[in-house]
Amino acid sequence: MSHLYKNLRIHQVFGANTDVGKTIITTALVRASALKQKNVFYLKPVSTGALLDADDEHIKRHAGPYKNLVHTKCLFRYDDPVSPHLAVKLATADGKNAVSAPSDETFVNTIAHYIRGRAAALSSQGGHMYVETAGGVHSPTLMGTTQADSYRPLFLPTILIGDSKLGGISSTISSYESLLLRGYIVDAIVLFRDNYYQNWEYLTPYFAERGVHVKAIDSPPSRLNDAAENFALTEEYYTKLVPQSLDGDISETVQHLDDCHTRRLDELDSMPRRTLDTVWWPFVQHGLVTSEQDVTVIDSAWSDFFSIYDSPPKTAPPSNPTSLLKPQLDGSASWWTQTLGHSHPSLALAAANAAGRYGHVMFPQATHLPALKLAERLVYDGPGKGWASRAFFSDNGSTAMEVALKMALRSFSIETEGTFEPSAKKDMGIIGLKGSYHGDTIGAMDASEEGVYTCEWHQARGYWFDPPTVSIQKGRVNISLPPSIAGLFGSTSETMESLSHVYDVESRLNTLLATIYREHIERTLQGLLENGGPGLAALVLEPLVMGAGGMIFVDPLFQRIMVEVVRDSKIFQSPLPVIFDEVFVGLYRLGHQSSGPLLGVNPDISVYAKILTGGLLPLGVTLASDRIFQAFYSTNKTDALLHGHSYTAHAVGCQVANTTLDTLGELVESAAWTEARRKWTPQGQEAQSSAWSFWDPNFVESISCLDTISEAMALGTVLVIKFKDTDAGYASHSAQNVLQSIKNSAGDDQTLSAAPGGAPFGIHYRTLGNVAYFMTSLNTQQATIDSVENRIWDSLSNTTRTS
Repeated sequence: MSHLYKNLRIHQVFGANTDVGKTIITTALVRASALKQKNVFYLKPVSTGALLDADDEHIKRHAGPYKNLVHTKCLFRYDDPVSPHLAVKLATADGKNAVSAPSDETFVNTIAHYIRGRAAALSSQGGHMYVETAGGVHSPTLMGTTQADSYRPLFLPTILIGDSKLGGISSTISSYESLLLRGYIVDAIVLFRDNYYQNWEYLTPYFAERGVHVKAIDSPPSRLNDAAENFALTEEYYTKLVPQSLDGDISETVQHLDDCHTRRLDELDSMPRRTLDTVWWPFVQHGLVTSEQDVTVIDSAWSDFFSIYDSPPKTAPPSNPTSLLKPQLDGSASWWTQTLGHSHPSLALAAANAAGRYGHVMFPQATHLPALKLAERLVYDGPGKGWASRAFFSDNGSTAMEVALKMALRSFSIETEGTFEPSAKKDMGIIGLKGSYHGDTIGAMDASEEGVYTCEWHQARGYWFDPPTVSIQKGRVNISLPPSIAGLFGSTSETMESLSHVYDVESRLNTLLATIYREHIERTLQGLLENGGPGLAALVLEPLVMGAGGMIFVDPLFQRIMVEVVRDSKIFQSPLPVIFDEVFVGLYRLGHQSSGPLLGVNPDISVYAKILTGGLLPLGVTLASDRIFQAFYSTNKTDALLHGHSYTAHAVGCQVANTTLDTLGELVESAAWTEARRKWTPQGQEAQSSAWSFWDPNFVESISCLDTISEAMALGTVLVIKFKDTDAGYASHSAQNVLQSIKNSAGDDQTLSAAPGGAPFGIHYRTLGNVAYFMTSLNTQQATIDSVENRIWDSLSNTTRTS
């Protein structure tokens, strides 16, 4: 991941094109750094062509009077003077190299290993490092990935070498924007002062307006055929460009780079205190967070990892050789949003494209292509396929649930006209499950019972069943029954053959438990209606898993029967609208596009957010059936759904959502998903299990057997561990305390604990009282999941032994 050292200032050198003078200018930077009595490390990750013409050899020849301070290195060298991706193919094809191209991961890890080694060996006087790329910003690396993407996990501050030739204004600006789109910090732009094209005269004020340091330097002399004469002429050029007095343009740029490094360190160091003084966090008791060390400073993020600032202790030596930035796994998928990992280039480009084309535009009685395409694919090919007819856009999951509730209550009120007095309509309630949560807006809160998330205005409206739950206990799949059902069943639980059997809902419909579920739900609802209970107008469910309520895995059979009962004319004169709140569980978070096919029933309304935009930005969509839409359809404007948000169907979110869904379509068919399903398919079962997870089944079963664990469970990307605790509930700290050790990096075991860049990583996770949960993206590497499992296992095993 990212590298930041107190006494080693690192900059990566990108070029706006090939042959723009990257090595010439980098040589001048190296000489100026050495003149400042700094150890200077020059790294050329990939070199192609003859050794005599290699960039690192040029640095050696012209390192200046303090060349003893200059250290050069090339990591991957190929003879053919072509693009790196082609050079490695030619080397393999002609027998010079029997090994294929190293992967992008190996490539980045090798660079990171070199950087860490130089930092560790650095003397107290400090140093500078320059990492020079090959060709232009988008020239390919060994595997064919463009450099802008390939180097991004390292997140090194950047120097862009501008193009002084014809067309160079455009290529320089384009290269800068390409780097900016990927989050790079561009500290300086340097180019030659060509007096014919004079690109520097245009680019200097252009970038000055954007706060970017630009420096133009004299062009080098033409190359001479005689090697000795050429060396002397080139040395004369460098001596004038970088005088020992450290006056001049290049020395100013080196000082600017040093200042940028210092400012970045100072800002990161000040952020915890400034945050504690200014920010009011959600879901955080500030009385428990008083130390700056308790504030997680995220400098950047890539893939499944944060790059967090690890403030050095005040007693640390000034030559502290460890990176101040540490990789930390985003173990909660950033509140369940991450889909393809952080800073995914395709999503960033999609957002930029829509921002540039539309910005934000009004949506009522208008349309634009990103919103129309998204609506069509969600309704016709996505989770609404076969039942939905309309898509309503809103801001996020909570507001999308507000829309869903308004749709359901209004449509039921219209369908049952005359049943409710006008005053009674305000007291219409919903049917739900204990432990449910549908968002923090007031209306969404009212669709749940009184709890820790509700506020003074909260008024619970409805009735909530105590649900039977699914978990793995002591290695066995178990359905735990609440007292209201256990008494009818004659037992508090039922052991199942496998998780696959639990989620084969159709095969369980004729079981004794199904009969008891149905009788219990019918009897309860009839009792409420006969005894003057709340006017019930909708069924609202978080299908399969209730997230914020404690990661409660509900028996899918119970939810299936709930839907059937509220649509039964024996209970209600008109079928109750059914809402599926799939903000958390939908769009493959649990391994399925939606829960409808798994439950065997479709809703009338469903809600999507979070994964919808890959975690990049907020957007909510509420899908509705034609039955719901027709309840609002008339020629009277006041009959319309008079509800909306300023940023309804904002084009940036819709464009990103479309790109996310494109990528999800590819992932679903990938080998990684197929292998995960295979692991969870019971032996002898031909069809792949409908209940599966990226987490290993043997691991989940094993931790469920530990003495400190009451149960464990996994579906799709989600892993849940529930700790034994006599003071269980949201206020409990047991899960947080037991797993505290995994927040720190894993030490030196890089085989099991390597993040991108090869560094051991810590794990950022969140808890819900005595419940700890972990969540992957939909494309998290299996090696990362394996490492997390090992870390969790070691932590829990140690706790078991010490207790």
